[in-house]
Amino acid sequence: MKLLMCILLLAAPARVELLDETSTIAAGKWNFYPSMHLRQQPVRVLADYRVLTPGAKVRLALLTHGDTERLFKDAPHGVLAATPVAASGYLRFRVQSPDDYDIVVDNREGKDDVQVRVRVALEFGSSIPEVTTATPARQLTVVALSFLFFFTVVTYSARKILRAIGRE
Repeated sequence: MKLLMCILLLAAPARVELLDETSTIAAGKWNFYPSMHLRQQPVRVLADYRVLTPGAKVRLALLTHGDTERLFKDAPHGVLAATPVAASGYLRFRVQSPDDYDIVVDNREGKDDVQVRVRVALEFGSSIPEVTTATPARQLTVVALSFLFFFTVVTYSARKILRAIGRE
């Protein structure tokens, strides 16, 4: 029993909380949090936010540090992951390459200053599963083929049973 517990503890991913902060973001502005220097693989960035100002909405985004610098200069920049504009939300991103990453809270669409609580954690582990879903076309194909197979087996079985009953 103790051996099983030790194995489960070793297999569990390690989670490190980096940030749990409440800050005020001015209307029409954005704020970023200090860079995460991620060199270890695999790692997943877990970030969530909650707007404390009633009726206000913001967006949370994960950018490379280079993209954050371009954002600061109002130059074209990329975004690795982002939430929709809302009063709360979360993002989960599996880091593919070692780099410096920033979390950005975007209030550029807002008309008022907002208070936002942001939490960021890193999850390290050797087997972080990547959850994916099939496209709607593939889902429909799988369902249709499953029904076809099922009804073929049922029809074949029913014919065999009816023939066996008829012979006796």
